Amino acid sequence: ICISSGRLSQALPSVARALLKQCLVYKRSSRVSHEPFGYGAQIHLLGLSHLCCVNLPRKAVHPASKAKHFCKAHAKAIRKVILGILCLAYLCYFAAACWLNFQRALALVVMTAVVVFFMCWSLFQKHCGAKLWQKWLLCVVLLGGLVTWLVLDTSRNPEQLISFAGLCFLVLFLFACSKHHGAVSWRAVFWGLGLEFLLGLFILRTTPGVQAFQWLGDQIQFFLSYTTAGSSFVFGNTLIEEVFAFQTLPIIIFFSCVMSILYYLGVMQWLILKISWVLQVSMGTTPTETLSVAGNIFVGQTESPLLIRPYLADMTNSEIHAVMTGGFSTIAGSVMGAYISFGIDAASLIAASVMAAPCALAMSKLVYPEVEESKFKGKESIRLSCGEERNILEAASNGAAASVGLVANIAANLIAFLAVLEFINAALRWFGEMVDIEGLSFQVICSYVLMPVAFLMGADWADSPLVAELLGIKIFLNEFVAYQQLAVYKKNRLSGLEEWDGNRKQWISVRSESITTFALCGFANFSSIGIMLGGLTSMVPQRKGDFASIVLRALLTGICVSMLNACLAGLLYVPTEVSDCVTFLSNTNFSSTSYAMYTCCKQLFARWVHGPNSPGCQSPWQALGTLPGRGPCRSAWHRQSPKEQG
Repeated sequence: ICISSGRLSQALPSVARALLKQCLVYKRSSRVSHEPFGYGAQIHLLGLSHLCCVNLPRKAVHPASKAKHFCKAHAKAIRKVILGILCLAYLCYFAAACWLNFQRALALVVMTAVVVFFMCWSLFQKHCGAKLWQKWLLCVVLLGGLVTWLVLDTSRNPEQLISFAGLCFLVLFLFACSKHHGAVSWRAVFWGLGLEFLLGLFILRTTPGVQAFQWLGDQIQFFLSYTTAGSSFVFGNTLIEEVFAFQTLPIIIFFSCVMSILYYLGVMQWLILKISWVLQVSMGTTPTETLSVAGNIFVGQTESPLLIRPYLADMTNSEIHAVMTGGFSTIAGSVMGAYISFGIDAASLIAASVMAAPCALAMSKLVYPEVEESKFKGKESIRLSCGEERNILEAASNGAAASVGLVANIAANLIAFLAVLEFINAALRWFGEMVDIEGLSFQVICSYVLMPVAFLMGADWADSPLVAELLGIKIFLNEFVAYQQLAVYKKNRLSGLEEWDGNRKQWISVRSESITTFALCGFANFSSIGIMLGGLTSMVPQRKGDFASIVLRALLTGICVSMLNACLAGLLYVPTEVSDCVTFLSNTNFSSTSYAMYTCCKQLFARWVHGPNSPGCQSPWQALGTLPGRGPCRSAWHRQSPKEQG
């Protein structure tokens, strides 16, 4: 049935007229104005040799066609009305949530603030145009003055000054290793270091930054706790409480599933594009390499190049080096969840991953400057796909299934590396005993070789051997084993164990612990070389030779980027130890343990045992004994055994 304009040419049979009234397909004629009585219809009936035309009244036309035409004509206005209604509804919901319980709605406030900020920024950029960058230039000058003041301020503390010296040493070392010294883009280098410094300044030195990242870390820990529901159902409560594989590895599966859902919804692509845009416009890098480095904040060294897979074949060697360096300098979000489950500080891990992105891009341009003409230099951005999943359930299933290989790979590597490490230590002990050297091991060798590096990063001199051991394990084995050992040191500190057990330290200070967390945050180890080469070669086989010639230089750069992050953490670290232990213990209910409580109780115990009139408590500790139920000098303290008192 075909409808068009036309005049009645002959009488329409009754059967055809009945069929016409029940037709489902209508098309308004472009010349309908010529038909005063309504729509003209032209019908070709199978089995009839003649063409029949008839004028239909308007009431015979399906009402849906009018509604459809109206929606098409006013689509923009209707879209704005619907969007306005949704925004108004969300505003009411947001106000109600904040009014009822603001603390509970804090996560909603943060997400809303981020979305509103980027929406306002897009509008501001659209209407302000080129004038925006003149204002940014003034801001950069002001920030440069602020950075100078902060450097002078922190140089008063010798420990922070050592970290600053280590940062300068690493930058000079990487410049000495540069492939083209005369082609270094210092704009990219200084902007990258400046962005890293500003991020570290906000995260480590400002109260809002500390609280924000601590809150974010707590939320991630709380979110990862939902893994227990699935793993306990599959493995049982006993296994997930006692066996490492069933306690930690399911977190990777859950995190991978969530990341796949976020990719399907386009959230990760949007976030990565925003971060890469900031790096690109400030550092002057190409969109392909910048996008890959920004993606490494959230995904691993083999997943991030998939974002730019169509462009890998045409990228220059300098851009490939930046992609590799970004992969070596950061960790994937999935394994971050595993490290958090060890007890590693979540805020420090998140901060290290975010700060590593601009630093990796800057150092890659210092070590391997651009000397070729990039095909992507004139492009402002590139497109990202949202995956091939048809619905959110398929995305979740694919994400969980894809993580099985990663989990198996981690478990296999842990078994192999720990076994190899034990064999190496046994062999070294045997060779050492032949010449009367006791206790020779891989960790001991690393503690001597890398101890100057650990000290330059800002670790205490007494802690430098242990930090150097962890660095050696991270570089020559992997960071998973190193973070496991760091978690043991942290657990020993929080458990109140003695700092020294003979000639061996059982834990490191909070400052050294924080610096080590930053230094270990990266995939830069020799076992990752095969993973990197295998992933990139499978995407672009014809560039296998280029990848092999670049990978060692990128590995060295990635190792130094993690150390630079650690130096910056040591430079900006502010001690949180309690200055007035009497006041602190007087206001503590002793319902939970903390490092501050440990240090204060250690001072009190030393005064009580080694004081001039021991075992009594003398001033100013005597004041604590007058507080009912609080004073360690009360009867509850004396009822304990000497071991319990210690």
